[in-house]
Amino acid sequence: MPDSRATSVSTSPSSALPLLNRRTAKFLLLALAGTGLLTLSAKIQVPFWPVPMTLQTLAVIMLAMLGGARLGAATVVLYLIEGAAGLPVFAGTPERGIGLAYMVGPTGGYLIGFVAAALATGFLAERGWGRTIGKALIANTLGTAIILAFGTVWLAFFVGASKAIAVGLTPFLLTSAVKIGLGGMIVPLLSSWLRRSRQ
Repeated sequence: MPDSRATSVSTSPSSALPLLNRRTAKFLLLALAGTGLLTLSAKIQVPFWPVPMTLQTLAVIMLAMLGGARLGAATVVLYLIEGAAGLPVFAGTPERGIGLAYMVGPTGGYLIGFVAAALATGFLAERGWGRTIGKALIANTLGTAIILAFGTVWLAFFVGASKAIAVGLTPFLLTSAVKIGLGGMIVPLLSSWLRRSRQ
């Protein structure tokens, strides 16, 4: 007959705390590292036409598709918290403003779109949409469309709908197409590598 005291010790909630704490610490470290990647992607500008290309939308979507909806959204939210606290993590900061004043400005909609895109693309990736180039392209297209939609609608409140489309959407269509293609090719490769490393 098994010792009931031993059984109660092995199944007590306290025995799971170290594992829970390790998982939480790992989650937070990954999210913090992700905010560093988002900051770097916002600061890098690749010469392109008709506007320079940053890598931020690509980074947002790739982080979500590789880490899942929960980690992807948490990373973006933490990134926004860093920006709200006054850290120069966004594109154009501190030259164009900083903190909450920047976040509620004309480009604030793109930041909100980052969260929505991370949730949507992470959700799809958790269901296998990051394993093939075709599905990854569709997921990247959806995520990009969400970001551009949020950004354009938000901008319209400042400059009107027609100008918002002219300056907040149209100039970014070509660069977005390039980043969609890159994401569609890179995500399946990294997703496959991550699955093999976990086995």
